[in-house]
Amino acid sequence: MKKPKKPLQFFLDASVPDSVGKVLTGAGFPVIYHREALTDGTKDPVVCQTALENEAVLVAVDADMKQLTKRFGKTEDRFQKLDLIMCSCNAAMTAKRVEQALSLIEHEWLESQTKASKRLWLEITNHHILTYR
Repeated sequence: MKKPKKPLQFFLDASVPDSVGKVLTGAGFPVIYHREALTDGTKDPVVCQTALENEAVLVAVDADMKQLTKRFGKTEDRFQKLDLIMCSCNAAMTAKRVEQALSLIEHEWLESQTKASKRLWLEITNHHILTYR
């Protein structure tokens, strides 16, 4: 597998627990917190665009974000390359599940960099992890 041209970094949506950011920074990845880049109440399309502009993987817990990226990915170009990790597990488990998925996240990131669409998209739940290629 070839080395990606851009580094793996993350943008945490407002509802993502800080503990997820601690797991990611502890593993050596740059993390941008929503509060550092945007104001409270910022609409989801702006959050997606901000993640894209920062070349960061968007980490979200909001189910609407998954639908937004799916919907725009089919009808508009602007979010087709948005990298997304959707955490659909309870708040207490989110950081632990992300930590357990780190090697898969890194693998999928490297894999996505070899594809024409160059998109990482994972869904992490309490009981399983799905990857969409």
